[in-house]
Amino acid sequence: MKNVEMKVEGTTLTIKVDLGKDFGPSSSGKNIIIASTEGNVSVPNRDEKIGLNIYKKKS
Repeated sequence: MKNVEMKVEGTTLTIKVDLGKDFGPSSSGKNIIIASTEGNVSVPNRDEKIGLNIYKKKS
């Protein structure tokens, strides 16, 4: 995972992302990647899965 922290308290999932970071251009080159789970991953200590991508348009 890139720039993604997950925490489960009871039945609540909290996702933490630093929007000030970036990991360069996407594969298409149109966007800048800020955070990604890089596919579907398991929620910590749970059966659920999550897939997350956060990006912005390239300037």
